[in-house]
Amino acid sequence: MGEATRSGPGRLLVAVYGIFAIAATSRSAVQIATRFDHAPVAYLLSAFAAVVYVVATIALGLGSRTSRRVALAACAAELTGVLVIGAVSLVAPHWFPDATVWSDFGRGYLFIPLVLPLLGLLWIRRTRGVAA
Repeated sequence: MGEATRSGPGRLLVAVYGIFAIAATSRSAVQIATRFDHAPVAYLLSAFAAVVYVVATIALGLGSRTSRRVALAACAAELTGVLVIGAVSLVAPHWFPDATVWSDFGRGYLFIPLVLPLLGLLWIRRTRGVAA
């Protein structure tokens, strides 16, 4: 089962998650280090998103039974975050004086944060039961 999530199209999925892990981690680190008092909630949410992307990248890359469960949880958390933060950022934009990775459903990242967890969940489901 270990190869399933990281083979074929899974390689691209892991690579995109890796790019988002680096981007979100870098963005949130700079924001927290330089302007934390400006929008602490937004910056902490971006840091949380970074952690989710790092966990998803590693878990999808490993592909073991346990890591598949972790990847499933990470993708579900990401999708929930994108939907909740996306909706709240539209309804109450004053709560977010600066954007998060998930604001406006990931508009600042071409809506990839909205599509990525769906692809991750579909890939985990599609590769379920595939023997290594």
